[in-house]
Amino acid sequence: MARKPTKTSSPSHIQRLLNQQAATTLNRRDFLYGLGSSVGAVALSSLLGTPALAKRKPGGPLAPQQPMLPAKAKACIFLMMEGGPSHIDTFDPKPKLHDLHMQKFTRQGENLSAMSSGNRYYVESPFKTRKVGQAGADMSEHFVHLADVADDICFYRGAQAESVNHPTAMYHINTGNKFGGEPGIGAWVTYGLGTENENLPAFIVLPEVAYPQGGASNWSNGFLPAYYQGTPLRSVGSPILDIKPPPGVSRYHQRESLDLLNTFNESHGERHPAHDDLAARMESYELAFRMQMEVPDIIEIEQEDEKTKELYGVGEETTDAFGRKCLLARRLIEQGVRFVQVYSGGWDSHDYLARAHGSLIRSIDKPVAGLIKDLKRRGMLDETLIVWCGEFGRSPDNGVRGGGMAYGRDHNPNAMAMWFAGGGVKAGHTIGATDETGESAVDVVHPLQDVHVTLLRLLGLDDNKLTYFHGGRYKQLSQTGGKVIKELLA
Repeated sequence: MARKPTKTSSPSHIQRLLNQQAATTLNRRDFLYGLGSSVGAVALSSLLGTPALAKRKPGGPLAPQQPMLPAKAKACIFLMMEGGPSHIDTFDPKPKLHDLHMQKFTRQGENLSAMSSGNRYYVESPFKTRKVGQAGADMSEHFVHLADVADDICFYRGAQAESVNHPTAMYHINTGNKFGGEPGIGAWVTYGLGTENENLPAFIVLPEVAYPQGGASNWSNGFLPAYYQGTPLRSVGSPILDIKPPPGVSRYHQRESLDLLNTFNESHGERHPAHDDLAARMESYELAFRMQMEVPDIIEIEQEDEKTKELYGVGEETTDAFGRKCLLARRLIEQGVRFVQVYSGGWDSHDYLARAHGSLIRSIDKPVAGLIKDLKRRGMLDETLIVWCGEFGRSPDNGVRGGGMAYGRDHNPNAMAMWFAGGGVKAGHTIGATDETGESAVDVVHPLQDVHVTLLRLLGLDDNKLTYFHGGRYKQLSQTGGKVIKELLA
């Protein structure tokens, strides 16, 4: 943008401030710090080397990178059903539970949880299930629209989590670590691949009004540089507050202010090179400036034609909220965002299973089916990986609490609902199996770390090479290494 001198930001005014900054004398502590950081940094880098990621292209930390391996997908939309959807009542029916329904029994807790021990009773599904698509996939009766795209989906029944508690299970599925503090999946993906649009955040999260259990740590950058953290958009009202400058402030004035601020920050950064957060903060200011031009058009889904909005259920009472998020996810991916995570909450159905799960399934059915149909008709499904899952599954039984028996299910990490679409997965297949009551996976069984490794592989990333040195060792999404679930790949 061509710049014209103004009274508020004249060259002489800026130069005077810069001269004042340059005239500041370094004190003894700053001098010793600078000496130690420069010499020490050279010694440390020669000893430890750089992160194992291949050399990055110039152009900033989010510049687009070549995949490490042949990639099936360029971007990922991760549909997160927080609370733990029941595999038994969605995509993995268990007729045996009809014969066992309401039978009481006593179990010792294998998972060291009250939810897997004591007096219990079996619960059959309140929903009917039918075969859909040419492949005959199992699907609950309430998935009316998703049945239309069943042959585009790869259902996986062999995944197992490790935790029965929501916060630790959420951290595990989102970061690979049950205790949090690690980078989210989207952070790892953008660290490895960068972004195709540097005017937008590379990793965007579309949460509910209330954040999931564990909060923003589910999409944190962890120990990675702050550039890679997820950016949440508000689910009510304007997705981003203050996206427009205040009245009377032009883009020219904003640019002048940022230039002056960057000059001061760069000077400070030269004297304090170990303060990585400063560089990230400077980049965030620049990104916010660039977003003011591009974001308003992208988040304005009313620009879509009526047929597209109807496809996602936008404007319909049951589906509007989730439909808007799915449509926005498609628009973001279309504009080069690398990883979008979309949340649906409330799946923790210990009681009133028929009402709770039935309502939730109907709220996501049309939007998710619409997302697959829309990506497919735009020629984007093959290069976009869609993941649908929760943090764990549900049990085939429930606990007798307070002498009462409620029609619901407890947490179950040993079997969970999960499916993939697009991005190089084996469409029209059901992989793996659980036992006759749905209590545990028994075929093509893999821990979540293998699911993570597979997700990275579809995006062209090698989990063993996508590492970052922290805490005395090279770390990776899978924590200790994993293997690709080859049965899921086309």
